[in-house]
Amino acid sequence: MKKFITICAFAIIAFACSSKKEGNMIVKGQIKGLKKGTLYLQKMNDTVLVSVDSMALLGDDKFILSDNIESPVMYYITFDENTRDKRLMFFGEKGEITINDKLEEFGFNPEIKGSKNQEVMNKFREIDRKFKDQNLDFIKKDVEARQAKDEELVKKITLDYKKMVRRRFLFSTNFAISHADSEAAPYIALTELFNANIKLLDTINNSLSKNVKNSDYGKRFQKFITKIKTEEGK
Repeated sequence: MKKFITICAFAIIAFACSSKKEGNMIVKGQIKGLKKGTLYLQKMNDTVLVSVDSMALLGDDKFILSDNIESPVMYYITFDENTRDKRLMFFGEKGEITINDKLEEFGFNPEIKGSKNQEVMNKFREIDRKFKDQNLDFIKKDVEARQAKDEELVKKITLDYKKMVRRRFLFSTNFAISHADSEAAPYIALTELFNANIKLLDTINNSLSKNVKNSDYGKRFQKFITKIKTEEGK
């Protein structure tokens, strides 16, 4: 009897997997070390993170998730009740995307293939990481200078920090412009340049291709710029 119940259970699982509706974006891969748990495919709906698909892993660390996507946007893969410190972020788009990662380093440095926008984001983050390291270094130096009550050094650090911020803004702007045919461009502007000069934002927006302007992030970026100009009375 137990054997019969087990066979029936596997048959139900197999039927559920085979009858699962697939979208125009298929995300598959392997999370090494994750033998048991539930993976969730999520994306932002306005300001709320919602699950669009999920898969229970029972002894196998391979997975397949899907969604119907109209425009490339950021997605998240989480597991076990959306644990915040265990989140993998990637740029979703139509087609098949392969993601491989390890449980102990989940979301830190995943291998992602099949997303052109993700490739652009990887290039951006590789360089931007240097600016973030510099930012941490400036914070450390500023704290030490203030503890030593060295006002001249504090002023110099503040001035150098502002120069670094400007270099980062210019880098991000030039990078977005040079990738104006990628939805990653307005995403970078929205997430990394939200407090930049409106002229820089306008320069990026004017460089975007028609398709990107009509994308989800392209429309959000235009709305963001319009809001700033309205508030500034321009």
